[in-house]
Amino acid sequence: MKINKLTASFGRLENETLSFHEGLNIISAPNESGKSTWCAFIKAMLYGVDSSERAKTGYLPDKTRYAPWSGAPMAGTMELTADRCDITLTRSTKAKSGPMREFSATYTGSNVPVEGMTGSNAGELLTGVSKDVFTRSAFVAQGAAAVSGSPELERRIGTIVSTGEELSSYSEADERLRLWMRKRRYNRRGMLPELEAKMDETERTLDSMGGSMRELELLEEQLEKARRDCVSLEAAVTESRKKQRREALDRLNQSRAELKASSEEHDASLAALAARREELRDSPFGGQQRQELEEQIHGDLETLEQLKEPRTERHPLLPAVLCFLLAIICAAVYTAVDNIVVIIGAAVFCAAAVFLLLRYTKHKQAAQNAAAERRRILRKYRASGPEDLTAILTDFRALEEKVAQAEQAERDCRERYEQARERQIRLEEEALKELDFSGGSSEAAKLSRELSAARAGAERISGQIAQLNGRLSATGDPLVLSSSLSAMREEYELIEAEFEALTLAKDVLREADEEIQSRFSPELGRLAARYMASVTGGRYEDVLINRDFSARTRTKDDTVPRAAEYLSAGTLDLMYLAVRLAVCELAMPEGEPCPLIIDDALVNLDGERYGQAIELLKQIARDRQVILFTCRPA
Repeated sequence: MKINKLTASFGRLENETLSFHEGLNIISAPNESGKSTWCAFIKAMLYGVDSSERAKTGYLPDKTRYAPWSGAPMAGTMELTADRCDITLTRSTKAKSGPMREFSATYTGSNVPVEGMTGSNAGELLTGVSKDVFTRSAFVAQGAAAVSGSPELERRIGTIVSTGEELSSYSEADERLRLWMRKRRYNRRGMLPELEAKMDETERTLDSMGGSMRELELLEEQLEKARRDCVSLEAAVTESRKKQRREALDRLNQSRAELKASSEEHDASLAALAARREELRDSPFGGQQRQELEEQIHGDLETLEQLKEPRTERHPLLPAVLCFLLAIICAAVYTAVDNIVVIIGAAVFCAAAVFLLLRYTKHKQAAQNAAAERRRILRKYRASGPEDLTAILTDFRALEEKVAQAEQAERDCRERYEQARERQIRLEEEALKELDFSGGSSEAAKLSRELSAARAGAERISGQIAQLNGRLSATGDPLVLSSSLSAMREEYELIEAEFEALTLAKDVLREADEEIQSRFSPELGRLAARYMASVTGGRYEDVLINRDFSARTRTKDDTVPRAAEYLSAGTLDLMYLAVRLAVCELAMPEGEPCPLIIDDALVNLDGERYGQAIELLKQIARDRQVILFTCRPA
């Protein structure tokens, strides 16, 4: 296969073209000019763009990384020669979610499609290998000269070296055997641990069922005894309750009789008290308090005593008449004698007559008022004289004393009634407590509690029996469980034998792989050593390659091979390039070889070794097309 021309709308490439010829093609261009983009485009035209990849931290999938900067759809063509036929591959984009998914392969210069070639198999038909093998052999991406192992690459190289077939891989076979072994046992998981757990669980279930059966027999015996105890206690409780009810009723009846007598006595005392109070109210001064009445009578007696003193004098009017007559006489004498003395005397006797007359009138009025006040006071008490007031006070005191005695008698009766009533209430409460056969302290209550406890015990035993029966029923038939346990043991022995056979097969496979490895690694190392010696001027003559394609090299003077960590950057690039070239020679199919694509893999070489590497590529280019992208001058 030979690539002739590329036309790309891919990343920074905007409908740009690039042509190639047979042999070694060196495309020299500065950094960021699109060299890596052209390499990625070649791989995309052969194998397509994986639209299922997703962006991750530090990684962009090709569908995002190489989306055209212009915004145009991703598209391109590749003109190539394969099997002496010129073919044109075309890939374009219809849907953004499927970049370069539209594919066509036609014979160049015509519309005749290449039969059997599709977008998914074009790369493998043209190069002879899958995308995984291509990217690990003939496609050397920038900074990725080191070969990473894969089951597909290992299968291709190993089987070609050993048998010429490509149908098996030690890694895949070993992983498949390990998978089968893990399916049967992996730490505490797998078929064998699960069967062990099931067998242990079944054995524990059978042991538990045996213990449950024995426990069930014991519980049934306890239940029968508990039921007999309940019957005996029920009879004792019934008799005790009857006796306790009779005693409580007798005490209550006696207390009720005493309460009734106290109530009647109190009613009689209330009637007597009401009669005494009625007598007091019917008395002249029944509405007054005794102290108030006493103060009032004493005050009225003092008033009556005082009203005895004012009295009208005997003939109190005569002196006034005499003085008046004398005044008249003096007035008559004055008319006759015309003496001033006589007229003065007449005036004096006239004034004396007026004074005496006024005094007589005042004393008479006072006597009348005193008599009226005495009559009013006596009339208030319905008395004829002051001595009757003392008798009234004495009678009132006697009535009040009778009322006080009746009140005291009523209080005494009421106290006795209250005591009887409290005693009745207490007896009723005690009777209620005694008739409370669940929480009281009587014999019947104690027996009732014992009966309740016995019934609860019987119920608890019944519940345990039901629970055991349910557990036994849910567990299943012991015969069935025993049969299942035997079947599981047989299955366990069979799977264990399979596990041992797989272990043996894994060991045999490892030994066979070591045998193949003894042929695989030397062949790959021999080719890599030849290329390494060629690009280093014979300084490094040996390359040792492990199954994971990690490599070590040594010079003629080294006793021990040097690991990659001890090599310079340039020497390391050369070693990995040598391994790549060896892998490419072994992995790629015989016949028409596919191109070798190298992207800036020689950037760390000095001038001398760069020239030696170019010479090696020229030798390889005699048999296959080599396309080298580099930032160094051609």
